[in-house]
Amino acid sequence: MTNETLTRFIGGDTGVWKVLSQSTLKGERLEQVNRIVIEPCNKSLPIVESRWIVSGIGSNLRYTNRNEKIILDETPAVLGKPEATYAAFIPIQKVAEWWLLTQAERRKILEEQSQHIGYSVPFLKSISRKLYHARDLGEPFDFLTWFEFKPNESNRFDDLVGYLRTTEEWQYVSREIDFRLVRDPQ
Repeated sequence: MTNETLTRFIGGDTGVWKVLSQSTLKGERLEQVNRIVIEPCNKSLPIVESRWIVSGIGSNLRYTNRNEKIILDETPAVLGKPEATYAAFIPIQKVAEWWLLTQAERRKILEEQSQHIGYSVPFLKSISRKLYHARDLGEPFDFLTWFEFKPNESNRFDDLVGYLRTTEEWQYVSREIDFRLVRDPQ
């Protein structure tokens, strides 16, 4: 799958990812679901019953400088590792004020003030991730974040998102839902 593939996250009663918890941290909630299916939109799959569907597209890195890109490339996000049976799906919407800032101003908040990349790098050896952009698709969220990790890395993942939620960057979040999942083929 190329980075630019449009991907759907389908919440319902079927799918390989069983929902362990679903918490609305800010804003409007999504209907409660038992499972989530992730599928590329270009794949011809039978239609599954769903309570909601959100879509996003992988994209290039937008807020990194050259040194950060080199560091991130050293820890590639390899999804689907057999031992990474836990996951987190966190759709996020930012306030309008965030989008009124220039990209340079957003970069300053994201990295120079909040240390988003700098703080996250030590976690990336054990936590795989993928960011999907959804804002330009007219979706209800701006970003769809997906993480996979081993069960014994759950606390480490909590430390990572716990820190990020205390930063200036998160002051611009208007909607955030946190799904914790386990791979559980039916």
